[in-house]
Amino acid sequence: MSQIIATYLVHDRKEDLQKKAESIALGLTIGSWTHLPALEKSQLQKHKGEVVSVEVLEESAESARFFKEARTIGLIKIAYPAANFSPDLPAILTTIFGKLSLDGEVKLVDIQLHSELESSFPGPQYGIDGIRELLQVHDRPLLMSIFKGMIGKDLEEFNKQLTEQIIGGVDLVKDDEILFENDLTPFEKRIQAGSDILTDAYERTGERKLYAVNLTGRTSDLKNKAKKATELGASALLFNVFAYGLDVLQELAEDPDVTIPIMAHPAVSGALTQSSLYGFSNKVLLGKLLRLAGADLVLFPSPYGSVALDPKETSDIASALTEKSTLKKAFPVPSAGIHPGLTSLLINDFGIDSVINAGGGVHGHPSGAIAGAQAFRDAIDGVVAGRTLSDTAEGSLPLAQALQLWGQPS
Repeated sequence: MSQIIATYLVHDRKEDLQKKAESIALGLTIGSWTHLPALEKSQLQKHKGEVVSVEVLEESAESARFFKEARTIGLIKIAYPAANFSPDLPAILTTIFGKLSLDGEVKLVDIQLHSELESSFPGPQYGIDGIRELLQVHDRPLLMSIFKGMIGKDLEEFNKQLTEQIIGGVDLVKDDEILFENDLTPFEKRIQAGSDILTDAYERTGERKLYAVNLTGRTSDLKNKAKKATELGASALLFNVFAYGLDVLQELAEDPDVTIPIMAHPAVSGALTQSSLYGFSNKVLLGKLLRLAGADLVLFPSPYGSVALDPKETSDIASALTEKSTLKKAFPVPSAGIHPGLTSLLINDFGIDSVINAGGGVHGHPSGAIAGAQAFRDAIDGVVAGRTLSDTAEGSLPLAQALQLWGQPS
């Protein structure tokens, strides 16, 4: 039977988690069961939520500090029949976590969709293999960088920054997520300038590149704006999905006229994921749901920077984006606090099917952004070839300078 299984972490005031699980299963589906007549039970059976499992957990130090009274902690799995909802994310989220999200300390930590239900979603249009084919890069992690300090700057600065990053060896460059429509660097002119620079770079280096322009504005305008971007030669879109909603991303991913990769930014997601007691797990929100909705690349905080996520959480996000599925795999993009000295750690933790994304780690290089990009490319090539960063730096002045500035984990 086509269904979705949701797993919840609960901290319940009462001791009977089985009863709690049964109340969730019925409350989010048919409402009641015990006192229904036999005929009505027969009619409603296919709509009834079912408790899959209940696992009681040990009390954690964090929960002990947070709660004044004792709580029973556990993982509850509930199966919801697909007959209950239309195959779209708003309907699914309302079914499995709508009013339940208001019920105290309940966190949605995992979802499992039956393959029939999963196949009704677009998933990534390009995914890992498609983007590798666009760039003709198959044997290493991709390198991405971002513009720095573009607010208040004009197209001349835009052109300079993009050119330096591309010439230095970056594979993808994205807009800053807070760069919106403005008079100095208008959306369409950024696309046209970016297309010209990428074309020129290909003629000079023979390497294909992508520039992700930030798709912003009112929701009702986004589809037409994305189509226009495609027509003008944009090579990718950056999208602040959680400021708009998952269904908006899915609409863009499914549009036959939007034929370029979409990069999902995690802005606003922290309001939904940061608590260990309620909300969504990062695995669900930044991993499984973004892949379902059609993101080709997904940014999330790395385990190393100033806004670092727990390594287990980042690993779970990456696994959700790349695990076996009816959908294409999406690129994990661990971000924030990334510099060349972390290259070995990044490749060890996320493998070659990932994107190394740096801002200050490129622009903050003592010899400038070109050298910053070169340092990363040399570091990536060295690690993939099995060399240490220190050994690689002996033949790379940009990498040697980067390691001297930022160091590397011991």
